[in-house]
Amino acid sequence: MLPHDPPNPSPPTTGLATLAILVLGVAIWMYTERSGLSELAPAANPVPSTAVPRDLPGFRPDAWFLPDDDLLGFTEIPAGPFVMGADGTTDPMAFDNERWSVSAAQGTISLPAFYLGRYEVTTAQYAGFVSATGFGVDPRTLQAPPDHPVSFVSWPDALAYCRWLENTLRDSPHTPLELQRLLNDGWGVTLPTEAQWEKAARGLDGRTYPWGDSPSRDQANYQGQGTTAVGRYPCAECPFGFFDMSGNVWEWTRSPYQPYPFDESNDREGLDEDALWVIRGGSFTDQARLTRGSTRGGADPGARRAFIGLRIALSRF
Repeated sequence: MLPHDPPNPSPPTTGLATLAILVLGVAIWMYTERSGLSELAPAANPVPSTAVPRDLPGFRPDAWFLPDDDLLGFTEIPAGPFVMGADGTTDPMAFDNERWSVSAAQGTISLPAFYLGRYEVTTAQYAGFVSATGFGVDPRTLQAPPDHPVSFVSWPDALAYCRWLENTLRDSPHTPLELQRLLNDGWGVTLPTEAQWEKAARGLDGRTYPWGDSPSRDQANYQGQGTTAVGRYPCAECPFGFFDMSGNVWEWTRSPYQPYPFDESNDREGLDEDALWVIRGGSFTDQARLTRGSTRGGADPGARRAFIGLRIALSRF
């Protein structure tokens, strides 16, 4: 799948009208419902006993297997500008859809502060959600080891997990005080925008990969046979301390696939068309070129594939 022709891992199986209704409905739900969990689909399969282990090193069983630290894995990205997009004259691997505009290869945008999960959402974390709610999933969703990234999740599946986790964190006595304060102050659990994702992956210096400008199979899982445990690849050079921003699984964002320049304010436009949603980071199946920090992929919102997962964000709405 080539990002200059947006990759569509899930060939449409329904007509354009059906897809448009799905995309519009999910978008309205995402942007307008900030309380309660939408009606859940009945559980399609029981949760495998191996998906929710008794213990998982580095993660908290009493906190839905989120990372064992003061903010349960949420890591702050400070407010400020960064350079987005890629210049084909300096990065020969750049695709056409990474160019910012006709007149400029890259653009500088400023984002308010936000938080991003240090790791991709794991099978154990998603299994906790399914176990608690009975949410219907693909039979393959919970088959990976508990510390591997969850996959076979669609865009609505990813949003459902975010909504459940936000509500659970708000109501639980196990939520750290600082995280509870943020939630009480109007922050919410969601998917990152593609701009948030790119800033987290590339830092403030516009590097090609999270660790620098050259590909490295010692620091990411790509050109492989399957997913690996989250955080397996050390990346001391990566900005902000994130893992697996390159490879392992593509990660859903909350941005519809649109031409640059990026503008979050128009994200609701064109949703009555045959829309795709941005995925970022590449996967274990891909070549190095697709795992670059500026690579833009797109997927049908209903796609459930072995190479698509998610990473959660905490944003102020």
